[in-house]
Amino acid sequence: MGVSVLGSISIDCHVLVKSCHERTLKIQSFWARERPTISFKLSRSRPYPHPGRLISCKSELVDFDERTSPNEVRKEIERCYELIHRLGRGVVYLGSSRMGPDHSHYLQALELGREIANLLECTSWTGAGPGLMDAATKGALQAGKPVGGFKIGKEAGEWTASNFHPYLPSEVYLTCRFFSARKHGLVDAAVRSCSSDRTAVVALPGGIGTLDEVFEILALIQLERIGSELPVPFLLMNYDSFYSKLLGFLNDCEDWGTLSKGEITSLWKVCDSNSEALAYLAEFYNLPPPTDKARHDNELQGASGTFS
Repeated sequence: MGVSVLGSISIDCHVLVKSCHERTLKIQSFWARERPTISFKLSRSRPYPHPGRLISCKSELVDFDERTSPNEVRKEIERCYELIHRLGRGVVYLGSSRMGPDHSHYLQALELGREIANLLECTSWTGAGPGLMDAATKGALQAGKPVGGFKIGKEAGEWTASNFHPYLPSEVYLTCRFFSARKHGLVDAAVRSCSSDRTAVVALPGGIGTLDEVFEILALIQLERIGSELPVPFLLMNYDSFYSKLLGFLNDCEDWGTLSKGEITSLWKVCDSNSEALAYLAEFYNLPPPTDKARHDNELQGASGTFS
């Protein structure tokens, strides 16, 4: 049931309600000691022409994509799978979209993206966004290896001005309408179906979105629901002790009994540096670890790389 009401509550703020019945709506304020009551007269009205528009504070119109049917989500998931099939599975990077090129973690992530791409020689996958996702993408490009991504319309709390990536060609990324499709893509890109597949999940420092993806993938690995026939290495990059308090909380969970002893440590590898991560992946895939000379050559190669 809805009503059509436009009543002023405070400066530049309006409430829009829709209904087919005529009633009186009272809203009581809890901000003032007197607790005044605001009354609205609800009258019949015709439906608005665009149900996907919402009148917000300061009378701005915001458009939201509607889930017209489950088929829309399914089709987008299929497009994610098609992109993975075309570019190949590989290393999936999760990380903050807010840490830019002037941040030390950006430089570390760029180096890591370059070194892992050279070590595993696979596709590097990200959310195709700014920040540490951008660093990992550029690192892989410096190594001359393929990249792919699943972009979303909103990063770092801001709506992006365009669905297009600033420098990646359109055939290597997909702009997703639905987070569920994007998550399916990021998970499937790390799946291993045979021993020759060299994939991994690398969790760089990040906030709510990164932690959401980290714990979802961690739960899938824990419950053996990730869909991979072979183990997938999961690396948590604890740059400058970024995740140390989180790790302390998980240790407390073991003390409280919500996690089994050693359960978390069996699911991922915590790395304090890029060299530790590279050594772990080399051992995991029985590869010779990169030498200092090779890493120096890669750094020179990266320094000469350019981006449009």
